[in-house]
Amino acid sequence: MSEIKINKNFLRIKNEHGDNLNTDFRFPDTDLNSKKLPLVVFCHGFKGFKDWGAFPYYMEKIAEAGNFAVSFNFSYDGMGDNENDMIDFARLNLFAENTFSRELDDTRCIIDFLEKNKENYNYDFDNLILIGHSRGGGTAILKTAEDKRIKKLIVLSSVCNFNRYSDALKKKWKEVGYFEVMNTRTNQMMRLNYTLIEDIEKNSERLDIQKGISVIDVPTLIIHGTQDITVDYSNAEDLYSRSNKDKTKLILIENTGHTFGAVHPYEGTTKAFEEVITLTLNFTD
Repeated sequence: MSEIKINKNFLRIKNEHGDNLNTDFRFPDTDLNSKKLPLVVFCHGFKGFKDWGAFPYYMEKIAEAGNFAVSFNFSYDGMGDNENDMIDFARLNLFAENTFSRELDDTRCIIDFLEKNKENYNYDFDNLILIGHSRGGGTAILKTAEDKRIKKLIVLSSVCNFNRYSDALKKKWKEVGYFEVMNTRTNQMMRLNYTLIEDIEKNSERLDIQKGISVIDVPTLIIHGTQDITVDYSNAEDLYSRSNKDKTKLILIENTGHTFGAVHPYEGTTKAFEEVITLTLNFTD
């Protein structure tokens, strides 16, 4: 057990539409007047949430290493809004209406809040590091490309393209008005409305991850498992091939998958997940 006391604060940050961005702050118990801590913000992925599996442990480790760690739920990720029960998809109607642009805007609202409140907490806003997992990796890339306030980027198991749907699927999707995916963990059928595709088409420039990674000029770390069957590691290679090689590092971890061996509910860490933590902390140092 760590000797470092970690404070955890829960906040409800509002996005521009008045929706809740349920957020956790984790930080070492230090004096407000002491040295400011690097600020690390984490974006979860599709069917993910801030309290999924090993993510709280990940953020705890980041905080223990002397960082101010922030994780949040996207406004329309479908999770419940009760502070004591944010591990169930209780609002599938919101999940159905979610879009990539909304998640990008939610991330901006988190960063805006952190900038406005930088005097109230012991973090260094000018040392802002953004982390994203899976679909959240794509969001983190796009936000870093368009927001100069971000000074470092880490993506874990990231997608390289949001437009991952075939023309045949999109045609059927449009005819029906929605597409359904099964959550094998919860056995819930989760609907995605056609507004998701409309968002991709309407905002194709802004949502172009491959273009986004090519214009990023801050230190970037790409981590991916070679046995990822959800998002193949070729996505990581694609991102790296388009990146600024002088500032980007690609790490492929052998014999591990999309969540580096971690599961939900949390059953403990793994060798691969510990490697992700080590790589993260070395990069944020």
